[in-house]
Amino acid sequence: MAIKKQYLKSKPVCKVTFSVPAEEAKKVAVVGTFNEWNEKKAVKLKKLKSGTFKGTVDLEKDNSYEFRYLVDGTYINDDQADAYAWSDYAGAENGVLNV
Repeated sequence: MAIKKQYLKSKPVCKVTFSVPAEEAKKVAVVGTFNEWNEKKAVKLKKLKSGTFKGTVDLEKDNSYEFRYLVDGTYINDDQADAYAWSDYAGAENGVLNV
């Protein structure tokens, strides 16, 4: 898994690209505080020929966001998250992204 951050000079925004190697998966998305953990508003990642799912989201910089991947209905964390935060609601840790 990989997270790439690209800060824009023209706007207070960071383009965050998520990459998830999941050849066997049918659907991969990212949910988090930036989309109210709403699966309907999830950032759907597109499957590349390599089997990696990739997608980009614009996030307001100077903020922290909690997130998780949703791979075929199962929540997983990114091992390259900036940090982890315990969620009583989920009963698990969420990845944290600092931009």
